[in-house]
Amino acid sequence: MSLATLKNDVFLRALSRQPVPYTPVWLMRQAGRYLPEYNATRSRAGSFMGLAQNPAYAAEVTLQPLERYPLDAAILFSDILTVPHAMGLGLEFRAGEGPHFDRPVREERDVDALTVPDMESLRYVFDAVSLIRRELDGRVPLIGFAGSPWTVACYMVEGKGSSDYRLIKSMLYGRPDLLHRILRINAQATADYLNAQIDAGAQAVMLFDSWGGVLADGLFQQFSLAYTRQVVASLKRENEGRRVPVIVFTKGGGLWLEDIAACGADAVGLDWTVNLAQARRRVSDSVALQGNLDPMSLFGGGPAIRAEARRVIDAYGQVGQGGHVFNLGHGISQFTPPEAVAELVDEVHGYSRAFHAV
Repeated sequence: MSLATLKNDVFLRALSRQPVPYTPVWLMRQAGRYLPEYNATRSRAGSFMGLAQNPAYAAEVTLQPLERYPLDAAILFSDILTVPHAMGLGLEFRAGEGPHFDRPVREERDVDALTVPDMESLRYVFDAVSLIRRELDGRVPLIGFAGSPWTVACYMVEGKGSSDYRLIKSMLYGRPDLLHRILRINAQATADYLNAQIDAGAQAVMLFDSWGGVLADGLFQQFSLAYTRQVVASLKRENEGRRVPVIVFTKGGGLWLEDIAACGADAVGLDWTVNLAQARRRVSDSVALQGNLDPMSLFGGGPAIRAEARRVIDAYGQVGQGGHVFNLGHGISQFTPPEAVAELVDEVHGYSRAFHAV
């Protein structure tokens, strides 16, 4: 596949801690329900899975936010649960409930039946990556992603989202051997999945450890970070003659920032509870940092949004040598006014350019 030359590589340079003219910005869940055009496409697709499993629809919604805003990266529209769905767990999205597995993994026989899926069963994801790359035409880089082995295991065992993680924590404390077997399979499947996305054209990849922060200290390192490290170590780090950066994000992981930064990734995502200036000192610029605006600040109106954007940029400090990618501390709310995102992106670009010029 012959691909266009990348026209805007500020995001990739920032991740590699190379000189940049401004702080690049993209948003977790930037293609989503806060955009009316997304909702229109999802309606045509008939369901979330109908949207995610159709490469043309997935490409369409991936590109929608870039038509509205001058973002510095696109992120593949998909879901972190595509991998366990390919394992045969029967994923569906129920109205008002979110993701639900028909066949959760709770007994030893369920674990024994688990295998790394054939990546051909996820061809629709890789076809979407290739199509998005062609349609981007080099405008900005494309980010591929996956859920961390631990986070995906939470859904596999609980069968859906959870408020207390009782089922998976019961397995963790009562049968840690079973959980480790699940995590080993997940780690291999996740590495294969991300490498296939890279082969298809993803120019950076991100690992979402959304539920790492629910673990106790010590158990996070054993049941989450150890398997994140395995995935990162197995990833292809160069494609198309250029380095493929890896971002790791653990929501609620600020306590373990130094440990996460040592996992081999190029960048660490931070939620809004972390002081960005202190975080930069704690990692001694050994990795880039991504984040970390509170998504709820986008409901505060233009002046508040701009003030919060400046506060985050000020906290990181001088931007000229890269190392900071502006983002939210978690995914954007479906209720966010689209005009709030326009205010944010404008302020990040304008203020960081001026900051760099000082």
